[in-house]
This record gives sequence, structure tokens and C-alpha cells, in this order.
Amino acid sequence: MQLAPVADIPWSVMQIFRSLVFAFSILLFTLFPGQARAEVVATFYSHDFGDHFPHAFIKLKGTVDATGEAVDTNYGFTAVSVSPAILMGSVKGMIETKDAKYIGKSNAHFSLRLSDAEYRKLIAHVESWRNIPGKSYNLNKRNCVHFVMEAAALLGLTVNRKSKFFKKPKSFVLEMMRLNPTLKL
Repeated sequence: MQLAPVADIPWSVMQIFRSLVFAFSILLFTLFPGQARAEVVATFYSHDFGDHFPHAFIKLKGTVDATGEAVDTNYGFTAVSVSPAILMGSVKGMIETKDAKYIGKSNAHFSLRLSDAEYRKLIAHVESWRNIPGKSYNLNKRNCVHFVMEAAALLGLTVNRKSKFFKKPKSFVLEMMRLNPTLKL
């Protein structure tokens, strides 16, 4: 059997063949990408009590899809100066980033893969807390757990705004996991 020369194949058949090859190629690239899809992963942490703060924080790692920006940072909210004054009321607060050693001694509880829009929302949340004027940290009303809770809610997670664990970061994050059973590390 001899194949017909390409010149003898009708144009419409060639167009269909090319379309099928193109569609098959797209399917292969989707199923077996040459590189990982760009994304940022947010991991929610707690740190056992001690003299280092914050006790609840979020680590971001990955690549922003739209810009290719590499992300490897973390954010928590704490008092600027940890002293007995935090037991008396509001004090000056700040967003803090911790080093790898601190993160290594902390408990990673669950991770979320963020879309670019969710990443931007989370960064806006960080910046809004960074820019709260005056005495922004309050052990009972606006601490590291509240910061993490608001970030989780912003990302669509169910949170307990009347939790009894606002002074117990690990217990609070575990409570969030119970409220959102699909969460995993």
C-alpha cells in the first residue's frame, strides 16, 4: 500500500489533522508538564509557648504565576516589646518575619495552594495589619492568633470567632483544622 503524497490530500483533511495534533499536544503538556505550575503555598504554623514571638504565623513559599516572582517568607503579628504591659491592655504591635531556625522549631499544621488573587489578598492583609496605627497589639483582642484567623477567613476557611483558644495558638489552629476537615499538610 502506498500513501498519497501530501499535495493530494484535501486541505480540509489536513486542517483536521493539524487541529488533532495540536489538541493532543496541549493535552500532553497539561497532563505531563515540563515544569511545576507556578503557585504560592501558605502553611499555617504554631510555635510552642516561650519567650519568642509570634506563636502563630503563616509561611509563604512558591512562585507567583502572573509575575514569576519567587516567594519565600513568613508573617506573624506580635507586640513590639514583650513586657508585662501586654497583660494590662493594648501595646504597639508589628508584623514580624522569623528565621529558618525558628520555623524549624515550630509546628506546621496545614497548607493551602493559593491562586495569584488569594496571594494578593493575603499580602494586603499583612500590609493592613502592618499599618494599624497606635497600640495595635492586644493579647485579648488582636494578637498573633487573631492575625492568623483573619488570614484563614480571608482565604475562605471556616473559623470560630468566639473560640476559647485565642491565647493558645496550637489549639486554635487545630480547631480550625477540625472546622475544615479537608485541610492537610
